[in-house]
Amino acid sequence: MSEDKPAETVDTAPAEVNAIPNGKGHEPGEEITASAKSPPAEDCENPQRTENTEANLPESQDFLSGTEDKKMTRFTDFEGKTSFGMSVFNLGNAIMGSGILGLAYAMANTGVVLFLILLTVVAVLSSYSIHLLLKSSGIVGIRAYEQLGYRAFGTPGKMAAGIAITLQNIGAMSSYLYIVKYEFPLVIQAFLKVDNLAGDWYLNGNYLVIFVSVAVILPLALMKQLGYLGYTSGFSLSCMVFFLISVIYKKFSVSCSLVKFDNGTVTRLNVSAMDPGGENCIPKMANLNSQTAYTIPILAFAFVCHPEVLPIYTELRNATKKKMQHVANISIAIMYCMYFLAALFGYLTFYGAVEAELLHTYSRIDPYDTLILCVRVAVLTAVTLTVPIVLFPVRRAIQQMMFPNKTFYWPRHIAIALILLTFINLLVIFAPNILGIFGVIGATSAPCLIFIFPAIFYIRIVPKEEEPLCSVPKILAACFAGIGFLFMIMSLSFIIIDWTSNTNKASTGH
Repeated sequence: MSEDKPAETVDTAPAEVNAIPNGKGHEPGEEITASAKSPPAEDCENPQRTENTEANLPESQDFLSGTEDKKMTRFTDFEGKTSFGMSVFNLGNAIMGSGILGLAYAMANTGVVLFLILLTVVAVLSSYSIHLLLKSSGIVGIRAYEQLGYRAFGTPGKMAAGIAITLQNIGAMSSYLYIVKYEFPLVIQAFLKVDNLAGDWYLNGNYLVIFVSVAVILPLALMKQLGYLGYTSGFSLSCMVFFLISVIYKKFSVSCSLVKFDNGTVTRLNVSAMDPGGENCIPKMANLNSQTAYTIPILAFAFVCHPEVLPIYTELRNATKKKMQHVANISIAIMYCMYFLAALFGYLTFYGAVEAELLHTYSRIDPYDTLILCVRVAVLTAVTLTVPIVLFPVRRAIQQMMFPNKTFYWPRHIAIALILLTFINLLVIFAPNILGIFGVIGATSAPCLIFIFPAIFYIRIVPKEEEPLCSVPKILAACFAGIGFLFMIMSLSFIIIDWTSNTNKASTGH
């Protein structure tokens, strides 16, 4: 296997101080500092070189030095060939997760209006967070989350960002494979009309999760560039659109008179059993109960995609900060609409009886409903195709932490993917109660990646000459970091309360 050739370098001329790191001239909206703060310009004679090589500079090299001829190493030689549309698909797929299945339950515990307000606030905050990341990246010419941490706080910053990305995405991948493990056998059972799970291998979730990992996830994870997954990302999003259309259709085909509300359960009854206009079938605009506070972290993390933003930015064709912000805004807007519609029509179908997992509620009405079975297959396909997207930032984080001086090398690229998938499969198969630990990881790493790190990196990286600490942008960034700490405390508190209440129930025999 041959390694990629290092990028060629040239001396930085005074006239090049306003060139942005990807070799293009300075465009309106791009943040570039004075020559003392600017990275060296790259190969202005080669306008096609759009990937920033400084994202992968060894730690031993000075990121901002342009006075010496140095060999710049990087992990790939990919030159920004991913189209705008494919980038939107990839980022949208990174945002979209299994959490959409629980949004109807979240709306039931907040009410329609309060849910819409919270979802809007979270979408705006997520877009602002990506703005902070892109602006920091544009100033120092670094398109790797871990290297932004290194630029802001040195090695501790890089390690903190790399560990947070690794833990968060391993937790996300594991949660997707848990869905495959527990839902896939039920889907096969329903299609075969088998009442009891037999001993056949194709009804064993452990075998199925290994089969899916080897046959589908591994080949996609071995691809060299994230941009190639745009096609599978588009198909994955199509599956979720099918899910959304089915939820809307079911609202008009499942009458509220067929739903009995009894201790939060749903059972099918005769049409005459309940008045369709009864009070249980009236949506609540605002609702506050013991579960309302638990839905806030769910919504806060509904737009988690930040570890994937900079890799997608690196591979975007003719990349600029403004163009990548458009990619992010369009992806967030699409997911915002899908989230709200799925939550609204799921809630208006079952109202207060909706379960935490929406598809389970449909199955209680008719466990052999053909449309719902197809929807479950679509959701399984979507979460399976999301795993390779989430794996890419983890592999990059591991490379940044363990192999900062190395260029792209196929054996290492393949080995990291194999080790990660093997480890995640072992977790899913042998640790059935590991979801509690993933909850703690998500409650700590997700606020760091979404709120805290982008804000404090921005405060540290943006020069004081350009924006003093008392300037409005940096004050807003500091407040943004404070919101992250607040969400972290809230999420951990809810998890501890859950654990305590479950322990008490177990000890009292309930």
